[in-house]
Amino acid sequence: MTDVLAVEAASVTKTFGSVTAVDDVTVQVAAGEVYGVLGPNGAGKTTLLRMLFGLIRPDQGEIRVFGRTWAEDGVGVLDGVAGFIESPRFYPYLTGRQNLEGLALLDGGVRPGLLEEVLEVVEMTDRADQKVGGYSYGMRQRLGVAASLLREPKLLVLDEPANGLDPAGIRDMRALVKRLASSGLTVLLSSHDMAEVEEICDNVTIMRRGTVAFHGTIAELRGMAPDPGHLLVTGDDDRAVAVADEHPEVSLGRDDEGRLLVSGPQPAVSAYVAGLVRADVPLLAFTPTQTPLEALFFMLTDGAEPQEVAR
Repeated sequence: MTDVLAVEAASVTKTFGSVTAVDDVTVQVAAGEVYGVLGPNGAGKTTLLRMLFGLIRPDQGEIRVFGRTWAEDGVGVLDGVAGFIESPRFYPYLTGRQNLEGLALLDGGVRPGLLEEVLEVVEMTDRADQKVGGYSYGMRQRLGVAASLLREPKLLVLDEPANGLDPAGIRDMRALVKRLASSGLTVLLSSHDMAEVEEICDNVTIMRRGTVAFHGTIAELRGMAPDPGHLLVTGDDDRAVAVADEHPEVSLGRDDEGRLLVSGPQPAVSAYVAGLVRADVPLLAFTPTQTPLEALFFMLTDGAEPQEVAR
């Protein structure tokens, strides 16, 4: 870790005509951490990353990368920085290896053996000599990470790296980011998936319509999360409601289809389910509706005024 922040966005604002895409956003990413920028589509995540890469300039505020700014250092801001915005693009008629070789030449060349190293890191050595046109979406995402690693960056920026992947691809991408983070690389990623951020990030900023709804650690976020909810299907809902009267910490409601929804502290919910069993209430289904963090994410991004936790 160093005293210089890997990324420091200070009161950054960006408008497009009458639309304010990013509104007075401040983000601090320490060197060596995995930082998540989370929010639904249209929250301003990609606009913030575009400003970091210098693809667009903020109307107000300033972004520093390892202490450097675009005004003072120009393209030198991106020394030690790599990544991609949205989905990486490659020549489909070339192999993965040929695409990487071309990118390396454009970037001034790489040290001997590095290309093979990055292919091994992203687990694509056995597919490197096949044409990219035959790659799955997940393979192209991994090739994008490989292309970024050719720069041997100190900061890796990934915009929705698991977006569009099937469950196996999502699992592989998360495992890859974890491996990279364990090497000491600073990773800044955007996502709309709370589970992805919870699993791999140290700290998170949640954005809502261009503003900050939350800053803080994953632990702080968990502390704000509501009680978990479950869908309950029984053979006798009237008796299930009667049993709930004996468990005041448990709340019962109904969904749009009239099915019972159970919420409350986990020990109280467990005691309620045990009470249903003792009362011989037939249990047909008991499944989680949302994880507590998913519920909190929707509260922060769809609900009333944003809540902020100071870092």
